[in-house]
Amino acid sequence: MDNYVELTSRVKLLEYHQRLLLKMLSAPNLEFYRLVIENGISEQEVQAFNKLCEEMNIKMEEQKAEGFLHFHPLFIEFLNHLPEKLDVQEVIQSCLQQHLYEPLFIEFNKCL
Repeated sequence: MDNYVELTSRVKLLEYHQRLLLKMLSAPNLEFYRLVIENGISEQEVQAFNKLCEEMNIKMEEQKAEGFLHFHPLFIEFLNHLPEKLDVQEVIQSCLQQHLYEPLFIEFNKCL
């Protein structure tokens, strides 16, 4: 039974990575997708990452409205929730190249 569950999980991961690869064929600069595939990140992990980025983006906008200029505490919070498989510098650079959550990652890039 364990083998079946593991195989099903691996097939789902491969299917997800295959969908990302197909997207990359028409737009090879999708660096975040490359990072996801190289690190074996699952669709659920990417969904959790996107949710985290959306939450961080909202918090950053709220902080900007309150007059904040530095977002290092927000960056630390992001680091604490980032999957261990991912390198923060690679994530920031790949998201900027792919234009994902740009305002957020422009600010986080300053924290490196």
